[in-house]
Amino acid sequence: MFFFEFYELGNLAHKLHSEEWSPSIDQALVIALQLAEALQYLHNLGIVHRDVKPANILLGENFSPCLADFGLAEYIKDLKKSSFLNWKSSGKPTGGFHKKNMVGTLIYMAPEILKKEIHTEKSDVYSFAVSVNELLTGIVPYTNLRAEAEAHTVLEMSYTEQKLIAAVVSDGLRPVLAVSELGAPLRLLSLIKQCWGQDPNNRPCFTDIVAELSSIRDEVKNAEVKKIIVPEPTISAQLSIENNPSSQIYGGSVNWSTQGAEISSEISIVGALNTSTSYDFLNDESSYKPVLSWGSFAACGQRETMEDTHFLIPGICDLKDVYLFGVFDGHRGAAAAEFSVQALPKLLQHFYSNGISPAESLIKAFVETDNAFRSALDSHRKFKGLIKKDWHPGCTAIAAFLVKSRLYIANAGDCRAILCKAGHSIALSRDHVASCLEERDRVVKEGGAVTWQLDTWRVGPAALQVTRSIGDDDLKPVVTAEPEILETPLSPEDEYLVMASDGLWDVMSNEEVVSIIRDTVKEPSMCAKRLATEAAQRGSKDNITVIVVFLRPVTTAERIY
Repeated sequence: MFFFEFYELGNLAHKLHSEEWSPSIDQALVIALQLAEALQYLHNLGIVHRDVKPANILLGENFSPCLADFGLAEYIKDLKKSSFLNWKSSGKPTGGFHKKNMVGTLIYMAPEILKKEIHTEKSDVYSFAVSVNELLTGIVPYTNLRAEAEAHTVLEMSYTEQKLIAAVVSDGLRPVLAVSELGAPLRLLSLIKQCWGQDPNNRPCFTDIVAELSSIRDEVKNAEVKKIIVPEPTISAQLSIENNPSSQIYGGSVNWSTQGAEISSEISIVGALNTSTSYDFLNDESSYKPVLSWGSFAACGQRETMEDTHFLIPGICDLKDVYLFGVFDGHRGAAAAEFSVQALPKLLQHFYSNGISPAESLIKAFVETDNAFRSALDSHRKFKGLIKKDWHPGCTAIAAFLVKSRLYIANAGDCRAILCKAGHSIALSRDHVASCLEERDRVVKEGGAVTWQLDTWRVGPAALQVTRSIGDDDLKPVVTAEPEILETPLSPEDEYLVMASDGLWDVMSNEEVVSIIRDTVKEPSMCAKRLATEAAQRGSKDNITVIVVFLRPVTTAERIY
């Protein structure tokens, strides 16, 4: 019962790559420290795990890690004997090495194991370091992907198995190290490098690792005591300016992702909720029930920085038939997108749980996310030097809210969603840009200025192309955050939903997207990856984020052929 309780909550690899979870540095340190203590305990008992990796780290309450899967574990005293028996029974080597002797998972295996030497406690130390670095970056080792950590993923990259083994053993290749600008303390990065050193004798033992991680954790806690509390946000959750180097904006110290996440700590919306449109999803009975599978892919493209964010949230409001997907495309910095990807789902859940209809909940969530972000900006500007007064970040946003068999699309800006119905593309949103006559007239009626600049119509002194967005406080209220809502019932003819930032749509039509998916193995993550890769090859100059949601079961034949 204990084991399956943990298993139900999922493992660290699933959390990082399927749910695309980005832990805070505090959460990462807690997981790393407790994992190190577990391995210290094992080693003190004379046991080597031999397959330490995120997929074997089960997560309990409050992300407490539990080391699992001892199928390859051995007592240290038996390793030499076990190795000899494996060699004796392995026969001819396959692919250049004896598989029975080389136990473990390739991308986490220490160089000495790849050279067919015997496991030691220091081999676990190496695997631990690669796993902790993956926890900090969210990236599968030796790739640039937030994707499932499976063998084929590595083979799709520039390395074959043999080339990767040779590079790790001979050239000292290691996964891309987490960077301190993302919030990782330099002492932690130094410890990771020591732990995955080439010479096992120079790697620290887990007693030393536990001591160092405890010291780093205390150092981070002491730094957090210096927080500055921001007064009077629109949502009464208190927002804080964290004194850490995690921000990428103007050298300031504001972690906008954390700011958005803290919206949920104490939500109290100003004004009474309109319950006259209350909606009970339990009464929305339909004979048709879509069967969902989903995946995503995000790439920086030709841009120097990544300003897109997105989320995939099944079972929102703890309801198994309610799903939420969203894409945010930042401009003038990533702050608005980083804030919104955390805040908007929590606000939507708050409104919907209080009896507001799905469409109205989406509208309120967009507007209140905008209010909360702009309020946070105003509060931060009161503290000299934290952010520039002339900095006005924003993001476009599109969200899909699926309640049983009804789909609600909320769009503000030029992200786009399409539905494939019986092999044909159906547009579920329209682009809110100044070149659209209806949007341009709306902006002018609101008192905004729209001028022709270079090759298109643009709004205000900031020359913004979009007419709806979250943030962009220098252009409010003419650039509104209120989304357009499209509601549609789903039927057996509906095959899949595609949502993406304009980095995809700039170089690809709706029909081309459907055509590419038709010729791709029917697995959502692979379809999303192929669309983004094709967009990059066609010369897209923007960040590219794609979500693909299949709305019906996919047969084995479709997956393979």
